[in-house]
Amino acid sequence: MRQGRAVVMVLAAAVLWGTTGTSRALGAPIAAPLAVGAVRIVIGGAILFALAAARGQLWRRWPALPAVASAAAVAAYQLAFFEGVARAGVAVGTILAIGSAPVFTGLLGWLALGERPSSRWLVATVIAVIGVGLLAEPGVRGFGPLAAALPLAAGLSYATYATATKRLLADGDNVAVAAIAFAGGAVLLLPVLVFADLSWLREARGLAAALWLGVGTTAVAYLIFTRALA
Repeated sequence: MRQGRAVVMVLAAAVLWGTTGTSRALGAPIAAPLAVGAVRIVIGGAILFALAAARGQLWRRWPALPAVASAAAVAAYQLAFFEGVARAGVAVGTILAIGSAPVFTGLLGWLALGERPSSRWLVATVIAVIGVGLLAEPGVRGFGPLAAALPLAAGLSYATYATATKRLLADGDNVAVAAIAFAGGAVLLLPVLVFADLSWLREARGLAAALWLGVGTTAVAYLIFTRALA
């Protein structure tokens, strides 16, 4: 795929991801962050699994470590992102998570795949670190280290997913790779649904938010992103 097209696809996916925190705040403000994340991934994972199964691309031997890492990263992202947004606020939490992800992706790509970071990446990393340091300084608008750590953990989880996905894409179809990660993450988060309060799904706005989070910000966004990596 041409680099320009891949960049546009990544940006399109990022726009969809950028609506995640706002969708939760507007559609399910009373829902527990973990419950929202679990519902999101179960819906998105089911869609991706069905698409990959229909294409006949799932039933093959996958590299165990990247497959498990991608699924665990997907599950961890939900825990960290939604709780982080609840603590840091939608705007700051989303910026920290999405903004830190390329930094962590560059580091993991260097360590795991041998991809040397570019000079642009180094400059962006320095700027990102300074920004996080300013936000996490005690007393700055009530924003403390924990509120910064959770979105950053989400960024690290995303980077782990992206790095593992690159390895899986060397041997598999992009739809199947997304399905492996998100169906696996959904299985890991299923126990949450057993104990979580899901009464918010009975409201129209709660159900609409869940569907958008599962379809738009998960299934569609990650299909676009995984295709860009292929």
